[in-house]
Amino acid sequence: MKHWLALIFALQCAFSSYANEAAPLAEDPVVEQRLTIIAEELRCLVCQNESLAGSRADLAMDLRREVRSLIKSGKTDAEIKEFLVSRYGDFVLYRPPVKPTTWLLWFGPLILLIGAVWILISIVRRSQHLTDTPVLDDQQRAKAQALLQEADSKK
Repeated sequence: MKHWLALIFALQCAFSSYANEAAPLAEDPVVEQRLTIIAEELRCLVCQNESLAGSRADLAMDLRREVRSLIKSGKTDAEIKEFLVSRYGDFVLYRPPVKPTTWLLWFGPLILLIGAVWILISIVRRSQHLTDTPVLDDQQRAKAQALLQEADSKK
């Protein structure tokens, strides 16, 4: 048992010698802070439901690197967003502008909700018409009573 522990300890020491020092997260804290603010307003094109700042996808890392280089080159936030929109379309923005090409993004969920409510109401109304008990006239009621009494007498 002691030999195994010694072997595990030796292997752990040997592998830790290959470890590198962690790369610094930010060369320039001002650039990184601005990058974070811009990236929070952009959508990851791979994940689609996650911001560019929070995504770990390779494309998101590439886009963050691109935004970082644009910031360092002196571009404004609006210029950076315009550049990304020209490359990837309005979908890259979490809050795309309201215009005819983005109406589906803005009003699509509302249209789906209204359609779902309309379908639900029509189904409920249709089921109410089907479950209403039919009104029997006296002749039909007497016939039903006779059938029920006949079934009881056979038991």
